[in-house]
This record gives sequence, C-alpha cells and structure tokens, in this order.
Amino acid sequence: MKAGGFMKKEVVITTPYITLGQLLKMEDIIASGGQAKWYLREKSVFLNDEPENRRGKKLYDGDTVRVPDVGLFFIKSK
Repeated sequence: MKAGGFMKKEVVITTPYITLGQLLKMEDIIASGGQAKWYLREKSVFLNDEPENRRGKKLYDGDTVRVPDVGLFFIKSK
C-alpha cells in the first residue's frame, strides 16, 4: 500500500480469474488469506462499483476493484 496516497494499479493475471481474497493478499492489503473474511466483514470493497464481501468472488479480465483508502485495481489478463 502506498503511504498517504490512493493507488491505481493494473493487476495482470495469467489464469482465467483470481478470487477477491487472492487479490487482497497479492496487493498486501492483508497479510494472509485467512484475514480476507475478517477484512471483507469490517471494510467496504467494491467490485465494478457494487459492494462485494465474498472472498471467493471470482475476478475476471476487465473487472475493477475499489478498496476505499487503499486503491483502485484493474484486472487484466495476459
């Protein structure tokens, strides 16, 4: 996470999809996959401008994930 700033980042995936929990861990928003459930219960996360709280939600090429006070992540397949 960038200190003091809102990050915009393209996340390149090499698989058909990744899960929301995987994204949170990949981007160091959480330290471990086990924290995803807690994080999504306590914090707001938006998938394509809709609230999302399922750690197993599949993210595909073209999806946008917004984590308030952290950043905006664009999913892009390779």
